[in-house]
Amino acid sequence: MRSPIRFRFEEALAACRFLVIAPVVVLALAALGSFAYGTDLFVLAVNDVARAALPVGNKIGRILVVIDLFLIGATLLIASFGFYELFVDRIAGRTHVRLPDWLQMRDLNDLKARVISMIVLITAVDFVEVLVDSSDGLYILERGAGVALVIGALTAYVRLSHRMHSDD
Repeated sequence: MRSPIRFRFEEALAACRFLVIAPVVVLALAALGSFAYGTDLFVLAVNDVARAALPVGNKIGRILVVIDLFLIGATLLIASFGFYELFVDRIAGRTHVRLPDWLQMRDLNDLKARVISMIVLITAVDFVEVLVDSSDGLYILERGAGVALVIGALTAYVRLSHRMHSDD
């Protein structure tokens, strides 16, 4: 039989999971900001390309920045969904809106894997942006090696983490 004090403490502790609502809202707002900023940059880039004489090759970097902003927004939104699903309640099945299976989080490792995958994608797009904008071959090589090292480390982390938790 649990004591009333212990019971109240455990209920209060369980209610603390709702503290995660603050980061869920902040992450969703940050995603909205990233999408809005990316849209604004896209409109400006299209206007510049429409007014510019050919060639427009040097404008590709601006489009890559837009892609980067959209990917960052998607990552923030995925993190927002993940925190809500992990700490508060499942979104799928409770409303008429159904999240895709890949967006449903079962544990913290699911959230980490999805966020890390998005970081890898953002890093790759960022590198292509540098590749397009730079003519310094040594700088590109050094930057590419750094990006490859980070992507390799993150990929290894996700795979090792997945293996460790699937063995449990």
